[in-house]
Formats: sequence, structure tokens, C-alpha cells
Amino acid sequence: MTCPPRTLVLPPRLTASARTLRATALRRGLRIVEATASAVPEGLGSPGWAGAGWPEGTWPAGGAGGTRGARDRRGARGARSTENAESTGCTGSDGHAVHLHAGPSFADVVAPALGIALLEAPADWLARLPRALTQRDIRATTISEAYRLRRPAFVKSPNDKSIPALVYADGSRLPGPDAVDPATVVLVSDVMTFAVEYRLHLLDGAVHAAGQYAEAGRLRLGPPDGDALAFGQDVLAAAGETLPSAIVVDVGRDDEGRWAVIEANAAWASGCYSADPDRALETVLRAAGPATALSPHDRAFVR
Repeated sequence: MTCPPRTLVLPPRLTASARTLRATALRRGLRIVEATASAVPEGLGSPGWAGAGWPEGTWPAGGAGGTRGARDRRGARGARSTENAESTGCTGSDGHAVHLHAGPSFADVVAPALGIALLEAPADWLARLPRALTQRDIRATTISEAYRLRRPAFVKSPNDKSIPALVYADGSRLPGPDAVDPATVVLVSDVMTFAVEYRLHLLDGAVHAAGQYAEAGRLRLGPPDGDALAFGQDVLAAAGETLPSAIVVDVGRDDEGRWAVIEANAAWASGCYSADPDRALETVLRAAGPATALSPHDRAFVR
């Protein structure tokens, strides 16, 4: 019996990294669906879906729901589908697996309707790491508490970009309560400057792919550094059990030679930069795949 190929759903606008992963997925036999708006067709997650495209205005019954889903549905215009002739084999209980690579806003609408489980690190993961792995004080708190800051601090959202990741002179410079729910969780950390930064794609307790993405605060792509890979293994040894099986962790070295974890990011929403695209794709597929295929360990890390 011939099994349908796995499907990778992509958002309307592709970054350079997404285009690289798209090409890699096609080469490996995955079917590609590129949305032209945030809508999901009836039957996309079923074995019988033929990839003929998304009819204009379609949306599955019982989809993402909520105000964000309703807002996105108003602009629904369908999608285009590209198929490769070869199947990569069956995965998932129904013989058809749908995966996703996209930013959080798109993923939050599309993933529930397609039965995709999005894996991410706990919101306070970075704050709970030992000081030896961060080289700075980090705490997870609400933005209402962060408003009380009276010193410069680096503030960011744990798992999305709702709060711009910046150094704020004090808490008064943060987005106000008219723009952000006061209960929104943020990470507040000491300011640390990195000389060089690397992205590590972690899969099943190992550094599966890696590459340099910045130097002196500017985009600069390059191969992984041996010390960065070794530090990644140290992070996994100390905190691997507190992460899902597929995740991206950024690490860096400062001018004094100290290595530190910068942040954890969902692999399904992260660029691959200079990492091996095949191995980066494997991390993405695990990080955003069928909820029915989740391991017991990963169930605790679903967004």
C-alpha cells in the first residue's frame, strides 16, 4: 500500500530560511502547502486529502476559534499546493502527517485545526537555568511587575515576539497596559553583550544541527564552533530533561570568553541560518507534527 507523503504547511510570506526549508522538504518528498491567508481547508489533515488547493473562504468546522481565528478567517483566500512524486512513508495513526513551519500568530490559528502539536520550552525555562549556564540574573515575571524596573534591563517574551526583545532603560519604556495584558509573562535579565552567537537545533537529547548567526550583534553566518557544540552538550546534560525532544537553543560567548544560553525558541518558528537544512528540517518536523504521535515526554511541552 502506498502511503501519502507528509505535508509541510508554510505561511503566506516566506523568509529566506523558510524558502530553504521548503526546497529541502520538496527534495525529500514532502508535499508543500503555502497558505495565501490564515485559513485551513476541510480534509487537509485526513489521509484522503489530495492537495488540490484550498477553496476560497474555506475553514474547518471547530477550527482555531476565538477572536484571533475570526479575524484571520475574514481574509481567507486559500493556498497553493506543490507535490513531489515520492512519498516519505506513513507517520501518525491515520497514515498521513501534517507539519508546520511558521511564526506564532499563524501557527496558533492553523495548528489546532490540523491536529498539530506545537512544542516549546516552558515560559520560565531560561529563568530556571543555573547561573553557570546563563552568566546573568534572569527572572520570569509579569509585565505589570516589570513596569517597576528602575534600571536598564533586557526584556522579552518567553516564546513569541509580542514584547519586543530589547534593552529598556527602565520599566516605563515597556509597552503599556493599553497595549498588553498586565498578566503577560516576560523574561527580565541583566544586560549581557555577546561577541558571537550560535543557533543549536536540538533533537532527542543531542545537538542535531548548528551554525553561527551573529557576531558583535550583527548578522554573520558561519559554521558551528567546536566550543559552542561542547557548551550545547553541557546545557543538555544539565537541563535536557526540562526541554521538549525538538527545540532550538541560542548560545553565545562574550568578550571575556564566557559561554551562556541566550534563549530557547520553538524550532517550528525558528530560522535555520547556516545550519544543515536537512537536519534543521528534521527538528522542525518533530517540533510541529501530529498530536497523535506525541511521546509521553513531549506532552508536557505543547504550546
